[in-house]
Amino acid sequence: MRQKMTASVIGQSPDRLNPQTRLELAGKYVALEIYTPDNLALRRIEAIGETIEECMRMLKSRGLDPKDFEFTRLAPPW
Repeated sequence: MRQKMTASVIGQSPDRLNPQTRLELAGKYVALEIYTPDNLALRRIEAIGETIEECMRMLKSRGLDPKDFEFTRLAPPW
């Protein structure tokens, strides 16, 4: 996966990715902060990778705790 592509989607909502980007990232894992009434997390991509482990490493490198995130695969736009 291109580094530039990864950096450009961090912080974006998966639902707001354009179809081209969504196609390029289809099948990749993303980490989204778990919503709780205490934190009111927004559904933003905080890490992306080929595997959940890769997402966890990215989160840790950013000083984030992976246990506060859910991991899901991005589906194609259609």
